[in-house]
Amino acid sequence: MTHQNELTTQPVHPISLGKLMLIAAGIALILISVFLFPVRDPNPAWGKLWMVKPLIIVPLAGSLGGLFYYNMDFLRHQGGWKKVLANLASLIVFVIVLWLGTVLGLNGTLWN
Repeated sequence: MTHQNELTTQPVHPISLGKLMLIAAGIALILISVFLFPVRDPNPAWGKLWMVKPLIIVPLAGSLGGLFYYNMDFLRHQGGWKKVLANLASLIVFVIVLWLGTVLGLNGTLWN
């Protein structure tokens, strides 16, 4: 019976991967929207659908940051300094991935 109790412990991942990636993509979408929607007179050389590229690439990059956060759960559950390290690394990676996605998304338009 003891072996049975060990198998029913709390799972490592408290939230599903899909939900976490959607949350991170939503954060990225909100952040890129702050930059895109105030533009009233875009450069005609950018084309009519110039907003589509950043509105797709930046949330995809954000979801990759959510994937990294999900993969750090094994460290987060060990507690102590490992939890702090996992949270700090997740934040740093999310910011870097979001920045790279923003550069790729805005390349040729607002990022010249």
